Amino acid sequence: MNSRQIQRSYAKRILALSLVGGLSAPALAGQTACVWDIIGASGPAYAAAKDFVLAMQKLNIGMDITLKAYTDERVAVDDFRSGQCDAMAVTSFRSKPYNIVAATLDAMGATTVARGGKIDMNASYEVLHKAIQVLASPGASKLMVQGQYEVAGIIPMGAAFPFVNDRKINSVEAAAGKRIAALEVDKLQAMVITRMGAQPVPSDITNFASKFNNGLVDVIFAPALAYKPLELYKGIGTKGAISRMPMALLTYQIIINKTKFPADAGLRARQYWLSQFEPTLAMIQKSESELPAKVWMDIPSADLGRYIQMLRDGRMEIAEAGFYDKRALKILKRIRCDMSPSDLECTSPSEVEWPEKQASATPGR
Repeated sequence: MNSRQIQRSYAKRILALSLVGGLSAPALAGQTACVWDIIGASGPAYAAAKDFVLAMQKLNIGMDITLKAYTDERVAVDDFRSGQCDAMAVTSFRSKPYNIVAATLDAMGATTVARGGKIDMNASYEVLHKAIQVLASPGASKLMVQGQYEVAGIIPMGAAFPFVNDRKINSVEAAAGKRIAALEVDKLQAMVITRMGAQPVPSDITNFASKFNNGLVDVIFAPALAYKPLELYKGIGTKGAISRMPMALLTYQIIINKTKFPADAGLRARQYWLSQFEPTLAMIQKSESELPAKVWMDIPSADLGRYIQMLRDGRMEIAEAGFYDKRALKILKRIRCDMSPSDLECTSPSEVEWPEKQASATPGR
């Protein structure tokens, strides 16, 4: 056997070994991930991303990710869009164009559970947990892909509570005419605020807190995790409060360009982040429990049902306009009703059965 025949024989043996799993998967070119953390490289989101990178390296499936920290979420998304990063970790407000199904988990009131005249936060977080479980399952993989992009993780950020600079802003009616920060990246916020009769003030994650703290807006929506680092107690002052009526449960989402990753990278990553739900939730609940008792403001139980119905009507209208995904809302409705089958909403097919839109008549016909 000459040297060329030996080389061919050796190459065939190597190929055969790799096909039957005799060799570990060859590493792809290293990937880069843009990670938004409002604190930067020393923040909790970036630390969690580092743990994820180590976990994926141990799988030896071709993921060797270099992280880049961003304190400006817009820049992180721009770098991902331009191809400077192969993955990004951002809020669902920014991930929505890349997968509307996953982003709809943040739909207003879609994870809210009320029991005994109060919002049951534990049950509400469990709705979110079960929804993430569904989307992290192999059977939901197709829903997690949109073009060349794939959701590679959904992580809870906490409830978006209304922070007000005056306790008199304790109802939708009382919010009429008030200035409310509306994130420019999420056009729905301005629509909802205007519908309330309030004044939307264009804002961004980098400045909404300072606008509240400096009195430029009367209301913001934020998770408890933001209270200390963004010094939101300054905006609350002595007259303000935090309402226990969350607008939504926010999520942080990982989006990858799936052409840059191994075929099963998205599923493996989603299942990893699912395993991190409980420790992340523990951190969120700790931050909520540590807020001063005096800053909380409860919604009268007589108004609670009306507010929940308003949120339901609003998200159904938004879904009909194409800004929420109806499949995701269907999943969330079924989870809520599995957990609370006696709830009045479970007697209605709304959010499960969607009426077909009738074609408008053509003039002259």
